[in-house]
Amino acid sequence: MLRRILASAVLALFGVLALRTADASQAADRPTRFSVAVSGQGPDVVLIPGLATPGDVWDVTVKQLASSHRVHVVQVAGFGGVDAGINKADGEILPALVAEMARYVAGLERPAVIGHSLGGLIALEVAAQDPDAISRVLVVDALPFFALTMSPSATVDMANQMATMMRNQLMAQTDAQYSASAPMTAARLAKSPSARSNVTKWAAASDRTVVAKAIYEDIVTDVRPRLPQIKAKTTVLYAFDSTMGLPQAVIDALYTGAYTGLPSVDLKRIDGSYHFIMLDQPDAFSREVAAFLK
Repeated sequence: MLRRILASAVLALFGVLALRTADASQAADRPTRFSVAVSGQGPDVVLIPGLATPGDVWDVTVKQLASSHRVHVVQVAGFGGVDAGINKADGEILPALVAEMARYVAGLERPAVIGHSLGGLIALEVAAQDPDAISRVLVVDALPFFALTMSPSATVDMANQMATMMRNQLMAQTDAQYSASAPMTAARLAKSPSARSNVTKWAAASDRTVVAKAIYEDIVTDVRPRLPQIKAKTTVLYAFDSTMGLPQAVIDALYTGAYTGLPSVDLKRIDGSYHFIMLDQPDAFSREVAAFLK
């Protein structure tokens, strides 16, 4: 009898230790740079927002997909009014975001990944880092090297000068000055009044330090050398509107040239839109998402 009691106690102890070990392991794997809201059932789709943008930017897309997919909406700490957490600490943000996103994606069954702006850059980085982890990628108005908007012959050294200036300007502002500049920023990024209203609200609510660091890292990151490593079928949506001040042919050439090194890419221009395609042209964007996931 005593032996049975002791054996039961030992088994119970091992069970508790195993649970604690599992809990500790899960805690170690839990993202610290972002959180994720999951809804729906079906194949996995991960939605990554852009700079100073919360997961709310994907609300319409979530409604579109939740009945047929399990949707993972990413919320980067410090964007759109969410506490900055560790992203406000010293050190780089983007490499840590990419590393944690790669771990998160690896725990899913070859998901599709949709990323806007900085989120698109992260999606490309993850797809290049682990080519078999992602089934397909939809990049929404993002270049593999932002500095190409300055010059087709831009280098990381050239980009560093601009990125440093922008980061320093943001860091020199007061919170009030930063919030006051949000409407001007939104006017360059969104065309429709409702979209501008949302972008203004999100930008003003974002943590200025996190935004400044992320802008710098976004501008100086050049993914083009890693594009040949990407196996996932990739679609790139890019915006054009005649009020942008550049000819359509220039925008077409910019994106075509930037993605030359990507083996399987489908470039699609969305007219009548600024940077936030999902807000400026929601119907066209929904159609492209449906086609991408077929």
